[in-house]
Amino acid sequence: MRKVSPKNPQMFFNRHLSWLQFNRRVLKEALDPRNPLLERVRFLAITASNLDEFVEVRVAGLLQQAEQGRADMGPDGMAAREVLAKLTAAIHEFVGDQYACWREKLVPALAEHSIRVRGFHQLNPAERKAVERFYRGHVEPLLTPVTVDPAHPFPRVLNKALCVAFLLKRRHKDSQHTYLGVVTVPRALPRVFRLPSKQGTFEFIFLHDIVHAHAQRLYHGYEILSAAPFRLTRNSNLYLREEESRSILDSVDSQLHRRRKGEAVRLEIESGADPEIIERLGSNFGLPGRQVFEVHGPINLSRLYNLYDQTPLPSLKFPPFTPKELPVAPEPSALFKLLGERDVLLHHPYDSYSTVVQFIESAAQDPKVLSIKQTLYRTSEDSPIARALMAAASKKEVTVVVELKARFDEASNIRWARSLQEAGVQVYHGLVGLKTHCKLALLARLDPDGKVRRYAHLGTGNYNPSTARFYTDLSLLTRDPKITEAVHQTFNYLTAYSERSSYGPLSLAPLNLGKNCVALIDREAAHAKAGRPALIVAKVNSLLDPDIINALYRASQAGVHVELIVRGACALKPGVHGVSGRIRVRSVVGRFLEHSRIFVFGNGARTEVYLGSADWMPRNIYERVEVMFRLKDRALCQKVCSEILLPYFADTEKVHFLHSDGEYVKGLNRGVQPRATNGTRFNVQEFFVGIAEGRERVERFLPTKQLKILRANPAFGVLSASWNADPQNN
Repeated sequence: MRKVSPKNPQMFFNRHLSWLQFNRRVLKEALDPRNPLLERVRFLAITASNLDEFVEVRVAGLLQQAEQGRADMGPDGMAAREVLAKLTAAIHEFVGDQYACWREKLVPALAEHSIRVRGFHQLNPAERKAVERFYRGHVEPLLTPVTVDPAHPFPRVLNKALCVAFLLKRRHKDSQHTYLGVVTVPRALPRVFRLPSKQGTFEFIFLHDIVHAHAQRLYHGYEILSAAPFRLTRNSNLYLREEESRSILDSVDSQLHRRRKGEAVRLEIESGADPEIIERLGSNFGLPGRQVFEVHGPINLSRLYNLYDQTPLPSLKFPPFTPKELPVAPEPSALFKLLGERDVLLHHPYDSYSTVVQFIESAAQDPKVLSIKQTLYRTSEDSPIARALMAAASKKEVTVVVELKARFDEASNIRWARSLQEAGVQVYHGLVGLKTHCKLALLARLDPDGKVRRYAHLGTGNYNPSTARFYTDLSLLTRDPKITEAVHQTFNYLTAYSERSSYGPLSLAPLNLGKNCVALIDREAAHAKAGRPALIVAKVNSLLDPDIINALYRASQAGVHVELIVRGACALKPGVHGVSGRIRVRSVVGRFLEHSRIFVFGNGARTEVYLGSADWMPRNIYERVEVMFRLKDRALCQKVCSEILLPYFADTEKVHFLHSDGEYVKGLNRGVQPRATNGTRFNVQEFFVGIAEGRERVERFLPTKQLKILRANPAFGVLSASWNADPQNN
């Protein structure tokens, strides 16, 4: 049997290039004519906002490593400079494909439905008059034109701000000297303006076109030789010295102001811009040519969200659906009575998130609830959960651990932390050097029998009712004493750094979660070697941790069948004979963001099911407080295995398989479209919507005979018989 070295770079894909492959799968959704047209526009906008964050965080970090001359290599054997060279070329290609999608696919398709984006020169007199009124009343009062000269230095361009550059020449002077003019467009203004149009048509113009068309009003006495909209992306990483800080809240707050002024990492400018404008901007920002992106279309495709929002055509969007509500009375005590009878497992967004909100609101309202503890990583701007916690603070003990370093939600979390404190909540900010990413709520209640019991919520997703409408996640509500005791000890760890050797049914990062995951994988390898049933099924957002990847390689070599559903970046290389021949990796990208983390281990015919907040990534395992917990209820384990996980393996519409060369393709074999076991096309997310609305049944995607076999086999080991093709033999 071939041994795999943890340092063998040939067995690891680069994490950054793999992430870009994920964003390309999102782009495929924008290109897919089977998706509603405006949803395709939204998918394109998502690729742009995804890329923004990737550039300002990941690419910025690589640039910094390269500038520092760091030669340390990742598991793939590449140092920062080599990764940057490959990644920059790949991003340029990807951006070209984004704009080709807009120009060649979406613009013509939108026009067929009387939805058009117009240039100013295309407007009729009535439309120009409307634009003029909008410009005079809402735009011009906020603009500050700058002409760069010794008395007027280049304005400070904020991160991702829309700007327009002008090449200027003074009138009535013989000098041929040219000047650079810059106008920053305030973020308070809408990036897309809807023009007046006849019923049934939707006409728009981009804001930068409006500013450009009225530029002469800003630059009296100048001749405008050329103009180009541009946008600058800056390094948005926060650099905190938490050990030296008296207040993490104040440190994060001060760093947020610096983020908008970080080092420049990317310049986007309209294709065809005057070379002199490009040269002056590049020189001013210190950017080499490879970090300048000349785009054939509107700067910042994420503004297309506005187009989606301002076009009220339901026929061109996904049909709305109503999540399934848990049948429980609204009285505060009703949910606790139900949890006294059984645990509750919710599959969001198909099961309504209102049950989780009700759990917290019931705790706030019920006089029998004595205390509430909660973690908050990301939540909504008008969070009913946070408001319920504030309302409860005057009547009972309320403790909230607010993570202030949740990237790009820092400002919102700072506001909530201060509001909670003002309401009387005990607010803590987690542990120095670690992000609190676990999703936990715990309350103590005096039950009718006179006993104080704890009730808990453990989830895979954030306490955010807004994102819960389009993120797939799982929630467990329980009063199991072993679980609630472990959650209680986890809160002690978060508030007092009270560290224990074991947390019972929970695995806790950074203490033992990674070690326990490797042990569970190695246990499957031992079962396989002994001839017992062995299976690993894992569903995560990303798979990057070298220790876990090497454990999965060992399991495959030992004969374990491994099925991985990895939405995003995956460094593991599947399908390599003698190493990973029994491992299969698929990615599902569709209407909803796949976000749940699920882990199933066959365990020699004694199947174990785990859920958690952590991906299999180094940052989750070593740099965050995360929780993974085992489901004990057999009925809930059955639900996760047969009703939630199994349908993913029947998907034919939104699935892509990762091949050993790093490419994601439809089907296990190139060019072969996957089919569900009954021979029909199958979209797993729409299937779950159908179940929530009562239109579908679990049995539709598999023959009844196979379901009976599955239910009769607690090892989950016969699943390979119901999938379309077995992985290649090791």
